[in-house]
Formats: sequence, C-alpha cells, structure tokens
Amino acid sequence: MTEHLMTINGEQQSSPDSFAVINPSTGEPFARAPEATAAQLDDAMAGAAQAFRSWKRDDDARREALRLAAKAVNESVPQIATLLTQEQGKPLNEAMFEVMGVGMWLQYYADLEVEREILQDDDAAFVEVVRRPIGVVAAIAPWNFPLLLSSWKIAPALRAGNTVVLKPSPYTPLSSLAMVEVLNQALPPGVLNIVTGGDALGAAMTAHPTPRKVSFTGSISAGKKVAIASAADLKRVTLELGGNDPAIVLDDADPAVVGKQLFDAAFTNNGQTCVAVKRVYVPESLHDAVVEALVAEANSVVVGDGMDEATKLGPIQNRPQFDRVTRLVDGALSSGARAAAGGAALDRPGYFFAPTILTDASDGTEIVDEEQFGPALPVIAYRDLDDAIERANATTFGLGASVWATDTERGEAVARQLDAGSAWVNTHAALAPNLPFGGLKWSGVGVENGPWGYKGFTDMQLLNRRKK
Repeated sequence: MTEHLMTINGEQQSSPDSFAVINPSTGEPFARAPEATAAQLDDAMAGAAQAFRSWKRDDDARREALRLAAKAVNESVPQIATLLTQEQGKPLNEAMFEVMGVGMWLQYYADLEVEREILQDDDAAFVEVVRRPIGVVAAIAPWNFPLLLSSWKIAPALRAGNTVVLKPSPYTPLSSLAMVEVLNQALPPGVLNIVTGGDALGAAMTAHPTPRKVSFTGSISAGKKVAIASAADLKRVTLELGGNDPAIVLDDADPAVVGKQLFDAAFTNNGQTCVAVKRVYVPESLHDAVVEALVAEANSVVVGDGMDEATKLGPIQNRPQFDRVTRLVDGALSSGARAAAGGAALDRPGYFFAPTILTDASDGTEIVDEEQFGPALPVIAYRDLDDAIERANATTFGLGASVWATDTERGEAVARQLDAGSAWVNTHAALAPNLPFGGLKWSGVGVENGPWGYKGFTDMQLLNRRKK
C-alpha cells in the first residue's frame, strides 16, 4: 500500500510508524499515513514559529501567496478529489466541489479588504484598533469535509499573518496531505505544516506550548477536551462543534416541494454534516404527505461507491459511526418508531446504510435528542406551532435551524425564535466564505468565515498616540 508523507517546514517526511486508511466503500485498507512522532510535532511547531517572524510582516505578500495557492489547488482538483472519495466515501462530483471550495475560500481571504478601525483622529490624538496576528495556530479538522473545513481555518489564519500546523482526522488524512503539498507550492517553508496521527497527536497539539490558538471542528465531547487543554496556558480557541438542526414545516407549505428540499438538506454527504437537518417537525395535517415525499426520495436515490457516476449517497465514513447510526436506528425502532423507508444496513461490503425515514419517534429518544450524523431522519408531528418551537429549542445544541413556509414573512418570524447560530427560511445550510458561521450553546465557541473569521485569528491592540 502507498504511504503518503507529511509536510514539515517545507519538507516531506515519513515516520517510523504509520496507520492504515480504510476505504469505506469496501471496509478494507488501501493506503497508509505516517503517525507523527513527538519530535516531528516539535519540528512542525518550531518551523511554524520561525516562519511566523517574516510571514506576519507583509500583508500584500500574504494576499498574493493566497491567490497563488488558490490557483494551485484549482489546478489539482481531479487528483485531490479522487483521494478524497477513496478515503471519505462521498461521490466524486461532491469531492471535486469540496476541493474547489478550498480555492474559493483562499481566494476570498486573499481579496478581503480589511478596513482600518480608526476611533479618533483630531487635534488631540490619533486612536486606532490594530489587528495583530496571534502566532502559531493549531488547526484540527474533521473527517466529513476534511478539506473544506481545513480551509476555513487555513485561509483566514494565514491572511491575518499567522502560521498553521494542521492535523486532519486519522480517518481522512490522505486528501489533506495532498492538498497541503499543493498549497505549499505557493507558500514559504514553515507557513503551513501538516502532521497526521490519532487522538494522542491532537491532545499533544492542544497541550503544546507553541501555538497561541487552537481552531477545532468536531464533536462536542472532543471540543470540551480541547477547551480544557487549551485553558492551561490560555490559548485562544475557536470550536465548531455538533448540531442537531431542527426544521419546522409550517401549515401552508407544499409537501411535495418541501419533501424533496428537506431530503437534500438532511442527506447531503449521507447526513454526515454538522449543519444538516437532523429532525423535522411537521403539522399533523401535512405529516403523511411530507413523509410520502421523503420516502419517494429515499427509495429512488442511488447508494453506492463514490467513484460510480450514478451514486448519489456514498457509505458512512467509518466503522464507529456506522455502528452508532445502526444503534440509534435500532433503538428508535425498538421504542415504537416506524421505518417508512430504510431502517437497516445494506447487505454489501463497506459501511452502507439505507436512507432511513422514521415516523412515530418522539422527543426523548436518542435519534431525536442526539446528533445522528448519518442517513436517518425522524419526522415528528405537531399540533401547536409554539409547542414545536419550544421542542426545537429544547436542546443543548444550537448550530442551525430552518423554517419552511409559503408565507416567507411568517417563516422569518418563526426563524427568529429559534436558538441557532444560523436560521434559514426555505433553505438550509446556505454557506459561503463571506457569511459568518458559528453555534450557540454547546454547538461552538467563536465564529468562522467572513471578516468575523479573520478577526478571530487576531489579537486586538489599541494604539493611542497623543498629538498635544
């Protein structure tokens, strides 16, 4: 099996130890990635700290480097996307879209005009808020969108003048290794480093004395550990954590139209999206019609290997997540829920699970209360809209939410009542590099994207110069 290499201070490195990378469409290993040693992590941090001294000085040079990096990754879409599909499982066209998204984020931050924040300029004084880079950033990315979500950290961090040490998920390291190799064609040595390994490496990164910020995307439980470890030396943190996004359908919605839209919003990337629709609240009068529309989509969609052009949904990415989805669906069925579509794993190699639409699952069951992060969607009937809003908000999650209605002003009024960092009307997970993204409650700390994401990678200095 091919072994891919880490990039540390501009040089590619292997390691005495390595780990297998599994193709989720087969359940079998197909390549190996290096397990970074403690010494290699130290080298990566030292290289980033050294590169920071010069990288922070010239904003124009950083902007040009990011433009060149965007161009380099856009020219390498097919090669990187193929690796992404092999290790992550998503259809190749979606993998290509993800790689192109990396270029989009890099280009956005290269072009972002950062306004000066001048508070006073008169005969008495000149007072300005100055945005300064923090230093070395430890970036830890998840397995569901390993490249795109890495770029949400890399692009603003580098533009702000920081340097980065990236650790991808051990489930999806190969595409990230390839991406960083390409990006480093445009970046000076040490500005962007990548180390690969498991949870122990992530813990070592967050505890390491060199980084002054940790940017993490992953589960709430892991995010709490990152926060605790980072607090020891007061590192700044941005935590983009889990979601259990509710969708509320109002009584004037068209069930056929909403059913298709909800299916896409819930099952994109096979439901393995932090901001996917995770539970749907539907008026009793529309419940059966909405379920019927969802079932039609579930029964017609092609589930298969992401390298097959006909595939719409790939496998669940890894065995632990496959087992979790299986357990949650089985638990719901044993508690009285009904599978209107799907309800079980598919009888084939790999981690394939039938797209599942559940009815009669009530609040208080795990499939409703927790983040399933897979191809299973509970549909819950309601009689009173205020009650549906209260049930939608009765959670420790607060990432996204949506409302579906013909009367969009009424839909907006409901959306404003939902406890979520992003609330949409007649769409869901509408994301872009210029739009802020962050969660309320346990769904996160801090904001990514847009000028808000840029500022999250800076320290603020008040510069006050007396004139008289």
